[in-house]
Amino acid sequence: MYKISLTSLFLIFILSCNALPVRNSIKVQSPSKNIEVAFQLLHDGTPTYIVDFNDERIIDTSRLGFDFKRIASIKNNFKIVNIEQNSFSETWEMPWGETKEVINNYNEIIVTLQNSEIEISNFVIHFRVYDDGIGFRYEFPQLNDIDSITILDENTEFNLTGNHTTWWIPGDWDIYEHLYSETKFTDIDALSKANHSNLAQTYIPENAVNTPVTMRTVDGIHLSFHEANLTNYPGMTLKIEKDNLLMKSGLVGSQRLGYKAKVELPFKTPWRTIQITKKATELIDSKLIVNLNEPNRLGDVSWFKPTKYMGIWWEMHVGKSQWSYTRNGKPHGEHGATTENAKEFIDFASANGIGSVLVEGWNTGWEHWIGFEEREGVFDFVTSYPDYDLEEVVRYGREKGVEIIMHHETSAAPRTYEQQLDTAFALMQRLGIHSVKTGYVGKIIPKGEFHHGQWMVNHFRKVIETAAKYEIAINAHEPIKATGIRRTYPNAITREGLRGQEFNAWASDGGNPPNHLPTVAFTRMLAGPIDFTPGVFNIKLEPYKKENQINTTLAHQLALYVVIYSPLQMACDLIVNYENQPAFQFISDVGVDWEKSITLNGEVGEFVTIAREEKNSGKWFLGSITNEEARSIKINFEFLNSEIEYEATIYKDGENAHWNDNPTEIEISKMKIDNGSIKEFKLAPGGGIAISLIPIKD
Repeated sequence: MYKISLTSLFLIFILSCNALPVRNSIKVQSPSKNIEVAFQLLHDGTPTYIVDFNDERIIDTSRLGFDFKRIASIKNNFKIVNIEQNSFSETWEMPWGETKEVINNYNEIIVTLQNSEIEISNFVIHFRVYDDGIGFRYEFPQLNDIDSITILDENTEFNLTGNHTTWWIPGDWDIYEHLYSETKFTDIDALSKANHSNLAQTYIPENAVNTPVTMRTVDGIHLSFHEANLTNYPGMTLKIEKDNLLMKSGLVGSQRLGYKAKVELPFKTPWRTIQITKKATELIDSKLIVNLNEPNRLGDVSWFKPTKYMGIWWEMHVGKSQWSYTRNGKPHGEHGATTENAKEFIDFASANGIGSVLVEGWNTGWEHWIGFEEREGVFDFVTSYPDYDLEEVVRYGREKGVEIIMHHETSAAPRTYEQQLDTAFALMQRLGIHSVKTGYVGKIIPKGEFHHGQWMVNHFRKVIETAAKYEIAINAHEPIKATGIRRTYPNAITREGLRGQEFNAWASDGGNPPNHLPTVAFTRMLAGPIDFTPGVFNIKLEPYKKENQINTTLAHQLALYVVIYSPLQMACDLIVNYENQPAFQFISDVGVDWEKSITLNGEVGEFVTIAREEKNSGKWFLGSITNEEARSIKINFEFLNSEIEYEATIYKDGENAHWNDNPTEIEISKMKIDNGSIKEFKLAPGGGIAISLIPIKD
């Protein structure tokens, strides 16, 4: 069902007083009037904005502008020539997602500015104000004598009003796989994170942070700064000016081309976003980012089904097998992607309600890609190794009701991949394969381009658009950040874009600490779905990686299937570690596509509890995780249907469970629950709880 209303009117200028002298001020409030944005020109014609939340100043006077190549900057001497205000409300449906229906309700102002003395004589700033935050972007019209512009810098400011507690990763132009730091804003030091030994590529040119970056004010207000609808433009980092409590947009550039972006006119930038909520939990429930993207362009995408998967992947990370087939030109006998191994995973998946199997290392080229500067042409995306029969594996999976997930590692050589896109996707279409995991490990070729620059943003979009023609969904690793484009292209199903599970298997710094995912839920997950690959049961990684381990309890691993959202959820461990394990029942039962999701409680970096109702079944699933601190959580089950009683199967930390000392102790019990139930549960250090709630039929 779709509900839409739209009104439009014109505003007159409102004279305003502020700490800085202003010429004109135009204000717009959110539908419930809790957030107000004031756009204003300073006395010298500089465009600025401020943001208030419940009558408290959140963003103080912040300047807006651009620097261009060969033409004058957008800076000052502007006048307002037109203002339009609109109100909009609709309810739209996600084909898959955290919730079926999304309310999109905002008020907006569209301000046209003019400065007849410069080449960009007029441009537009567009503000949308929601009850959970704001978005604004720049719009450049078609000009008679200019057909394109080259952007050297975008000078968007975010002027903070306090030294907020901040959860951040560095503004790395090449990778998001850093651990989050929690510091005061003035203690942010991104350059200290450079040259990390566990990262395949990294480039941090200045003290900046990547987005989403989450903050908490001294009054407990929570903010998240990000962007939406990143299209034909570089990713935005935020440069830190500690002394001024200021962040300024820092676009990822191209050293090869010598600029940040080049765009043809007319053009609209991505939305610059600020989510603003009273409580941390409300950040997770916000739909601001997807709402600032355009509606579905693909139409029916029922050919993709959200699913759980397992496969040939984790065994390479722990050292049981290899991606490559040969060593020094001869088969080494450690190749993981064999027909026999794939069939074993298919059999187990079929018997345990797992819909898909991923196979990495199936195609030729793995012997030559790591450590080589020139990786063009290394991978062939249609040719299997001799011990892997792709067509037989697909046939066998179809017989067992299990679909194969294709794998394409590009070795960060996107031109090679683009040359084979149609051929590779046509093969998948012929075999009935509807999803692919792509990878971009290494420094981008050509040299001077970065994973998060405009050139790669356009590559990632080309892959998504080409895949859609072949009814293929993309799970991107080493990707550009998620910015809600899944609304427009629902085949952009999930992505990595964070420090994932695999770091626990081989990172030299001890892996991901227990507070990692209670932080990720309030930072990276605000951008969109995450392919984190949970479900490790062999927490100590014996006998393969005795020096490494998973820094959570087993119950924590189960809870991640609810807490960390993705329409693809991997049971990543080896088959032998799942066999005869009663706790695996939760992985078999848990949903992946949701009618609704509710964040029940949580604080950034400490703990979080989320409940989700499975689409079309009436079943609910709940997950709660904590950092290294033990805690008790109280769960009010009032979100359940008042007319139904549920059988709850509870997977909780054992009495003596501990993420390091006793990680696998788990207790499984059953009880009846209804919407009047209130229960208290203990979470062990680094622990969690997972609950399935199945309606009891009369």
